[in-house]
Amino acid sequence: MSSATSLSLPYLNRELSWLEFNARVLEEALDERVPLLERLKFLAIFSTNLDEFYMVRVAGLRRKAAAGASQYASDPLTPAEQLVAIRERVAELLQRRRQLLRRELLPVLATKGIQLVSVASLSAGERERIQAFFEAQVFPVLTPLAVDPGHPFPYISNLSLSLAVDIIDPVTGKEHFARVKVPRLLSRWVPTGSGHHYVPLEEVIAANLGSLFPGMEVRRSSLFRITRYSDLDLGQMDQPEDLLETIEQQVFQRRFGEVVRLEVQRDMPEAFRTILLEELGASETQEVAPLQEHDVHDLDELLELGDLIQLAGLDMPELRDPPHTPVIPPAFRDARNMFDAIRERDVMVHHPYESFSSSVEAFLEAAANDPQVLAIKLTLYRTSGDTAIVRALTEAAEAGKQVAVLIELQARFDEQNNISFARTMESFGIHVAYGLAGLKTHAKTVLVVRREADGIRRYVHIGTGNYNSKTARLYTDIGLFTCNPEIGADLSDLFNSLTGVSRQRFYRRLAVAPIGLRAKVLELIDRETAHAQGGRGGRIIAKMNALVDPEVIAALYRASQAGVEIDLIVRGICCLVPGLQGVSERIRVISIIGRFLEHSRVAYFANGGNPEYYIGSADWMPRNFDRRVESMVPIDDPQLHRGLELVLATCLSDNRQAWELGSDGRYRRRTPNGDEVRATQPTLVRHPWGVVPAKAKTATSTRSRRRRPQ
Repeated sequence: MSSATSLSLPYLNRELSWLEFNARVLEEALDERVPLLERLKFLAIFSTNLDEFYMVRVAGLRRKAAAGASQYASDPLTPAEQLVAIRERVAELLQRRRQLLRRELLPVLATKGIQLVSVASLSAGERERIQAFFEAQVFPVLTPLAVDPGHPFPYISNLSLSLAVDIIDPVTGKEHFARVKVPRLLSRWVPTGSGHHYVPLEEVIAANLGSLFPGMEVRRSSLFRITRYSDLDLGQMDQPEDLLETIEQQVFQRRFGEVVRLEVQRDMPEAFRTILLEELGASETQEVAPLQEHDVHDLDELLELGDLIQLAGLDMPELRDPPHTPVIPPAFRDARNMFDAIRERDVMVHHPYESFSSSVEAFLEAAANDPQVLAIKLTLYRTSGDTAIVRALTEAAEAGKQVAVLIELQARFDEQNNISFARTMESFGIHVAYGLAGLKTHAKTVLVVRREADGIRRYVHIGTGNYNSKTARLYTDIGLFTCNPEIGADLSDLFNSLTGVSRQRFYRRLAVAPIGLRAKVLELIDRETAHAQGGRGGRIIAKMNALVDPEVIAALYRASQAGVEIDLIVRGICCLVPGLQGVSERIRVISIIGRFLEHSRVAYFANGGNPEYYIGSADWMPRNFDRRVESMVPIDDPQLHRGLELVLATCLSDNRQAWELGSDGRYRRRTPNGDEVRATQPTLVRHPWGVVPAKAKTATSTRSRRRRPQ
C-alpha cells in the first residue's frame, strides 16, 4: 500500500457519505428516547440539510455530469453515477421521513395537544377566526399570477411554496393555469385559537382562492416547491476589482439559478406536473441541465418540513431537552481581569459547556474598554446580528483604537449578512478587508495588542468555531487564549497577509492553509508511522467534521499498516474505509450526533511518549487545505492536555450518541447492552472537560483491540 496511488485506495463517495450523516440526523427524530419536540427539530434539520445538499452538491454534480467532468480521482463513481445513487438513497430517506411524520410524530404530538388540522375540520368559531386572519393579514400580500399568452410563466423563487391553480372561466369555458406564492414573511402555522392547533398557511390560502379569482371557477389547486442552484461561481473568475460588489452581484444572480429539484404533492394532477416541467425546463436558466422527471419528488400534502422548527420551539419545557446554562470558565471566574489570567497561563474554553459570553465576548469587551489596548484584529466568517462582539469592535474604533476585521464575504448563505456587517463596521471607522478571491478565510482568530509595563504584548484567541453568539450555544467548539510571543507574532504575520499584500510562507508555531497545513498534518501522521516502525508504538486520535482528502487518507492507511492505532471522531462526511484487513484494520471511526452540533477540531499524536495536541479551524478536506485560509495551533501546556484527553476519551467511550462506521461503509448505532449509559454531550454538560469513562481506557492509551472486518 505504501506505493499505491490514490486511484487504488479504498474510498467512500463524498456525497453518499454526507447522505448517511443526514440519515443519522433523521434517526434522532426516530429515537423515542429523545424528547418529542427535539425529535421534531431533528426532522426539520434533516429537511433543511437536504435542501442545501441539493442547492450546492447535487447542483454541482449536475453541472459536472453535463460537462463530462470528473470528481476526485480517488472516487470510482462518475458524477452521473453519483446522481443515480443519490436519487435512490434520497428516495429511501424521504419514505422514512414520511412514515416517521405520519405514523409516529404527528399522532404522538396530538396526544400532547399539538395538532396540524385542516380548514374542513374547524369549528364555526375557529373558521371565523381563520377567515378574519386571512382577510386582514394574508389576502393583502397575495399576488395571483396567471399563465397565458399575455402572462408569461412567472419567476419562482428558490425554496418558496407555491400553489398551482386550475381555473375555468364560466363564460367562455376556457381553462387557465395560475400560480399563487405562499408568503414567507407570514408564519407557516396559523393558530386556530384552540390550544396548540394550527392550520398550514397554504391550506388557508387554498380555501380562499375564490377571493383571488372573483367570477372564476377554481377547480383545484396543488402545492409545489422548487430548488435552485445556489452556490457562487467566484472560482471561475479572475481577481475582481471590487470583491464586495462582485459578491453582491453574484448573490443577486443566484436568485435566478437553474432549477435542480421540483417537489410536488403526491396527488398533483398530471397536467400540472407537465406544465411545471415544461415551463421550468424551458427556462433560460436551464441551459446547463434541463429538469427531468427523475428530478421530481412526490411528497405528502406537507412540503417544506424545515418550517417544523417553529413548532419545535413551542414553550413546552416538558417536551424539550433540559435547559442548559453554560458555566463561566474557572480561569476567568475570579480573575481581576482577563489579561492577567491569560498572562498567568494559557486558558482553554469549551463551548457550549463553558460560556462564550464570559470568555470570547468578555475578552473583546475588555480589549475595547482597556486604555492600554492599542489594536484589535479579528476574522469573521459567520456572526450574528447586533452581538457583543460587533458592539465591542465599534466601541473600540470610536475610542481611537486600531481595529481591523477580515470579513469573509463568501461564507455560504451568509454572504448578504456579512456584506451588511462590513458596511456597518466601515461606517464606524473599522478597517475592513474582504479576504482574497479564490480563498475563503475560515480561520477563527483574534489578536489584541496591548501596551504593558515591560513592553508591547500580544494576546490571542484561536478557536475551532465562529465568533457567533447564537451558534456558540448550539455547536461544540474549543478555543485557546494565550499570550505566547511566537503565536502572537504568527498571528500578526497572518493578519498582515490578509489585510495587506504579502507572500508570507513561514510561521513559527501555527500551521496555516493553504501554505502548509496539509504538509503539517501529513508530517505528523508520517512521524507517528515512523515511531510505530521503530517499535515506539503509535497513536493518533483526531476529531473533525469531515475527512475527505485522499492524501491524508492514504497516509492514515500507511500508518495503520505500520502498527499505529487510530481513532477518528468524524461527525459528517468520512471517505476513509476503516477496519479493512491489511489496509485499515487499526483504524476506527465514530460519529456523534446529539442536541449540540459536534464542531470542534482536535488532533492528538502520541509522538513516542512526547504527546502533542492541536486544535484548529480546518477539516481534513481538499477545500480546507487548498482553497481556504485556515489555522491550526499546538496546545503547549501539559495541564491543558489532560482536559483534551478526557474530552476525547468521553467521545470514544460513548455508547449512546455514537455511531460506528464499518468496513462495509454502513454506520451502526452503539448501544449500552446492559452497561452504564455513556453519552458524550450529557456528560460534558455536567463536566465540561470530561471524566475518565467507567470501564474505558483513557483516550491516549494504545488499544490492542482490533475490530473484525465486516
